[in-house]
Amino acid sequence: MLVMLVLTVVIATGLRWREQRIPAVAKAKRLDILARGKKSLDRWVTAAALAAISTLVVVGGLHWLKIWVN
Repeated sequence: MLVMLVLTVVIATGLRWREQRIPAVAKAKRLDILARGKKSLDRWVTAAALAAISTLVVVGGLHWLKIWVN
């Protein structure tokens, strides 16, 4: 669970950095508080989903590697 939490924070930080580097997004007009909240929530949900998928792939891969080796 801790790994998923750390991955979520790292991925969310990467997504925010990526959004700031895209010129169209960076130059967008100032959003109101609801739009910023929705954008932030979307970023965190995306990060959590990517963290869950990557954790499942890694743990599942390690499980099948253990079965294959033994």
